[in-house]
Amino acid sequence: MRLFSILIILIISQNILSQQSNLSSTVNSITEYIASTHFLEIRKNNGDLASVDSIYIKALEINNNDYSETLLTLMVATVPYREVPIKLPLFNVIVNYPLISAEEDIFTKKNENLPRFFFIDTPENDYGDLDKLAHFFGSAFLSYESNIFDLGKLIGYFVEAFEESFKVQSSIDLRDLDVNEYGRFFGKLLKKDQNLLPSQIFLIRSTRYIRIIL
Repeated sequence: MRLFSILIILIISQNILSQQSNLSSTVNSITEYIASTHFLEIRKNNGDLASVDSIYIKALEINNNDYSETLLTLMVATVPYREVPIKLPLFNVIVNYPLISAEEDIFTKKNENLPRFFFIDTPENDYGDLDKLAHFFGSAFLSYESNIFDLGKLIGYFVEAFEESFKVQSSIDLRDLDVNEYGRFFGKLLKKDQNLLPSQIFLIRSTRYIRIIL
């Protein structure tokens, strides 16, 4: 998962470099919201599905209802890492790639508050699906911005293969690919219905999962 956001950022770097300050500012604002006691109360009182929608709605407000910018900044803001260790197979050297993130104390609090139990098959541990929101919103962004062909699906498969080759994880994560697919679905539907919420897509995934295992 960890290279997912890096590759997206590299692909759209020409757009980002000209707006680096604005991107950082918006990501910080979203991060501060997730780290806030107000958001924590929303999560405690309403659960993780509703709290994901709360983050999404807040990000829309921060981005002045620009859906493309909202999906992009959500992808960056929900990545639970400040930097990514990449082991280059040719040189056998580990390189730490820094990501856009808030100050360490806010970033840490954000990770503590970040929703992670929003799928029926989420692992029953403290980590849960902490890294899946970045996958979901990143794929949604690529799908929302894709007008010629399905860039989101292509990048989703590429990233997983890239991670395996560069030793970030031992094998391709099929659940990452699955969440990418639903993120892509969200981005596609969002073009037609901007009232759509992430929780609605998460519920579709969980319903389909139940049908498969029964």
